[in-house]
Amino acid sequence: MSAADTRISTFLDAQAAELGAARNTLLAYGRDLRDFANWLGHRKTPLLTATQADVETYLVACDSAGLAQSTRARRLSSIRQFYRFAAEEGWRADNPAIRLRGPGRVRHLPGTLSVDEVQRLLETAPQVGRGAIERARNGALVALLYATGMRVSELVELPVAAARGNPEMLLVRGKGGKERLVPLSPPARAALDHWLRLRDADRARATLPHLFPSGGKAGHLTRHRFYGLIKEIALTAGVDPARVTPHRLRHAFATHLLANGADLRVIQTLLGHADVATTEIYTHVLDARLRALVEEHHPLAHAARRKKIEDIP
Repeated sequence: MSAADTRISTFLDAQAAELGAARNTLLAYGRDLRDFANWLGHRKTPLLTATQADVETYLVACDSAGLAQSTRARRLSSIRQFYRFAAEEGWRADNPAIRLRGPGRVRHLPGTLSVDEVQRLLETAPQVGRGAIERARNGALVALLYATGMRVSELVELPVAAARGNPEMLLVRGKGGKERLVPLSPPARAALDHWLRLRDADRARATLPHLFPSGGKAGHLTRHRFYGLIKEIALTAGVDPARVTPHRLRHAFATHLLANGADLRVIQTLLGHADVATTEIYTHVLDARLRALVEEHHPLAHAARRKKIEDIP
């Protein structure tokens, strides 16, 4: 292991131990920092002696390579966090990235699904699978995801103990190890109960610790596998698979709640957002949908479109 790899590993261990950083966050930090260290290596510059000019030049190289604005912003954040830690540990005296401003992030409105589309997914999921156990699992996965708005990583990593006893609420461990309670709707509880009964009757699964166990290294169904499953379910349900992802079901959960009068702070709590500003983007989604409805159905909008057509020479 190189000196740079050792420093990066120490930084990642500290992030996990002291701040409870999520696994996916640590993986992103590691990828970003190793890419930066490799880039410095080609320039014969050790990681701990990089200057502000080196970091700036690296970011320009990332831009020239066609990396997305959000990716470049994340890489600068990773580098800044690493050098902050390096300064605190006495590895170097300063943070060369502290004065650099990132490219910012483009905020895209999250895509969502209609209530009808979600209903078709919920009805189809228990019909997709090679046998009764797979079909029950798929039905429970989709029902729980839409009923709770969980992140897909939170869903697949749920311990089976959290689902015992026909609970009305699930305890979910989210980003940074923070826990929250999410309520279960009656249909979701029914789908969960059906899955548990078949799961527990199967000797290979009954004693495993995860609610959705797997024989893979992680011990549970992976995010990538669920991503493929939801595409298969969408195709069977007659919903465009390109529009259906686990994260889009989370967006649908929030948008549908807001459309039916739920308080923004409640949605923030259910989604596990640390800042309500993150949740506020759903108000923009709702505003866009309301504008589209008005433009489609309001009589004045129809009149305006007719006039526009008549004015075409």
